[in-house]
Amino acid sequence: MPHVLCLRPVHPEALERLRNHPGITVEVMPDPTPENLKPVLPYTEAVIVRATRIDRAFLAMAPELRIVARHGVGYDAVDVPALTQRGIPLTVTPDANAVSVAEHAMMLLLSVARRVKDYDAATRALDWGPRESLPTFDLAGSTLLVVGFGRIGARTARLAAAFGMRVLAYDPYVPGNTIKGAGFTPAKTLAAGLAEADAVTLHCPSNEETRGLVGKEFVVAMKRGSVLVNTARGTLVDEEALAAGLRSGQVAAAGLDVFWEEPLKAENPLRDLPNVVMTPHSAAATAESVRRMSLSCADSVIAAFEGRLDPDVVINKEVLRGNA
Repeated sequence: MPHVLCLRPVHPEALERLRNHPGITVEVMPDPTPENLKPVLPYTEAVIVRATRIDRAFLAMAPELRIVARHGVGYDAVDVPALTQRGIPLTVTPDANAVSVAEHAMMLLLSVARRVKDYDAATRALDWGPRESLPTFDLAGSTLLVVGFGRIGARTARLAAAFGMRVLAYDPYVPGNTIKGAGFTPAKTLAAGLAEADAVTLHCPSNEETRGLVGKEFVVAMKRGSVLVNTARGTLVDEEALAAGLRSGQVAAAGLDVFWEEPLKAENPLRDLPNVVMTPHSAAATAESVRRMSLSCADSVIAAFEGRLDPDVVINKEVLRGNA
């Protein structure tokens, strides 16, 4: 009888969908420590994972594992080669959180454009009215560079356009004609886009190619006084380089939902900067998004058990060819 282990709670509707499927048993582990996992993993055939690291040590305890379903789209904490070596598919929820993350990116952009944090503090202190020391700017008429034109990046571009922004997009894996067809302008190079943009928003995965993308060269290439938004992955940003840019005024402000080390550490160089708005990796945590991600995971698990897994949600597609 297939046993599904949920590492941290998922939406009740997803649990119900799994439990209503003949032959499946489900267990939710709110605190997945190595000690708690050790007695359960030997008979677990599917894992729905949110933040727990899935590495070779984890897999060594799970000889019957047939699928890992990631509750989200990022998989930095998953050893994909180790899964592939075992023939275990890793699935993600590519459509479930796109709207929520795109809206969060726009919220951060609006927050830094209108100095929401600063004006909120001033208003609470009964310090009334606008001031020259806290300048704000309109999104309409300004230029946004979207770095990464996938599901979330494309949706963010559409939202920005609705605010009257001119949208550039840079993605070396998306043809320029595709970007043009969506109604936006492809940046010929990343540096060219950075030089034009009043704001930059990151929507690319973190991998060997992109890790530390926002480093000293990136910051120097940005238009002076522009802003940066990151709702993708914290490891895209060299935080010391960004902090230096924020202190010098090269970067006017940043809106960040993700960080190199999470939870945020006290010694993070961005933590005490007044021109940074921070949220705790919560962009995809709306009620609607959590429900959609949970249901997507449940559907992937059931499909894997029935031998009909959708290749579009699988990261390591080569395991599907091996299981064909």
